[in-house]
Amino acid sequence: MFQELDKNIAKRIAFNQEEIDFLHSVLVPKKIKKKEFLLQAGEVCLFEAYLVKGIARIYYLNEKGFEVDLAFPEEDWWVSDIGSFTEQKPSQLFIQAIEDCEFLFLGFNSKAQLLTKYPVFERYFRILVQKSLESLMNRLIGNISKPAEERYLEFISKYPSIPQRVPQHLIAAYLGISPEFLSKVRAKLRSNK
Repeated sequence: MFQELDKNIAKRIAFNQEEIDFLHSVLVPKKIKKKEFLLQAGEVCLFEAYLVKGIARIYYLNEKGFEVDLAFPEEDWWVSDIGSFTEQKPSQLFIQAIEDCEFLFLGFNSKAQLLTKYPVFERYFRILVQKSLESLMNRLIGNISKPAEERYLEFISKYPSIPQRVPQHLIAAYLGISPEFLSKVRAKLRSNK
C-alpha cells in the first residue's frame, strides 16, 4: 500500500528507513465509495490524504449555487483543503469520490508530530505546496489568456487519463465552459484528425 507513496516521496527528498516507517505508522488507510464526500463545505478539513487508487473531484459552489470544479486528483496525488487544514477553519470546498477510492489519511495532529520528529518531511510538503501553487498559477494564466479549445488541449495533454474517467460536464465546469461548447470543441478536434 505504501510503495507508490514512497516513490513519490523519494522523487523529492532523501529519507531513511526510520523516517519512512514513522510516516507509515501515522497514516490511516480509508476506502471511500463513489459519490461519497471526504469533505463538505462548512466542515474543518482534518486531513491531508494520499490517493492510492481512484479519482476524486474538488469543487465549490459559486454565488449562484453552481458547482465549479477546481481539480480532479487521481492516483499519486495528495488531496486536502490546505487552507482549512492549516488554519483549522471551515472549508469552502467539497471533496468527493468520482470512483471508489483508497486513501492514506494523515491527520492534523499526526502531521504536526511527523514534522516535529522528522523535519525532512517539512521539505517534502513544502515542495508539494510549491508545485501546487505553480500549477494553479499556470491554470489561472491559461484561463485568462487562452481560448477554450487551447485550454482543453492542454488539459488532455497534462491529464490524459481524466477524460475517460470523469464525466464531460465536470470537465466543462473545470474549463469554465458549457458542456455543449465542450462537445463542439471535441467534435471539431475529431474532424481535424
